[in-house]
Amino acid sequence: MDTTLIVPGLHGSGSDHWQSWFERQMPDSVRVEQNDWGTPDLSLWSAQIHHALNRNSGRIYIVAHSFGCLAAVQTAHDHGQRIAGLMLVAPADPARFGLQNVITNGVLGAHSVVVASTNDPWMPIDRAAAWAEAWGSELINLGAAGHINVSSGYGAWPRGLAIYRSLRGDVPRSFAQRRAHDALHAGDF
Repeated sequence: MDTTLIVPGLHGSGSDHWQSWFERQMPDSVRVEQNDWGTPDLSLWSAQIHHALNRNSGRIYIVAHSFGCLAAVQTAHDHGQRIAGLMLVAPADPARFGLQNVITNGVLGAHSVVVASTNDPWMPIDRAAAWAEAWGSELINLGAAGHINVSSGYGAWPRGLAIYRSLRGDVPRSFAQRRAHDALHAGDF
């Protein structure tokens, strides 16, 4: 059986966050918990993801947000053979945490997408594009979507779920691309 690991960012993802909504939509999901949600420690956060990898069998997909993306990328670099795909939403800029020389800038060993925004306060779009290219990830630019969290209007997020299902191969690629394109131009979340 496949497993989807939900990897929140700093302070976790509350019940109204799109990651929590994803969990309610996907019976195969498992939230990766951190011992301290307020302290962004790359090695400790990555270790928690690695433990979750070891506790689950089958193909593993990761859906990460913000600092959780950095921990997911590090885990994929170290244990990529277990990961089938990564959806990295609004990754935090590694430079904000002094990690620009620590985070791998090599191609990840799994299919991946970086979902970014033109006005994300945690990562400028040009940096998100550069990291996506370095990781060999497809970049999906949502336009002015903030940090793609609750405060920017992302609770229930059907278009995000369509992107994720496309990553998994659950929907035809052209459908997910149409949905992502629609999200850019309709202003609808």
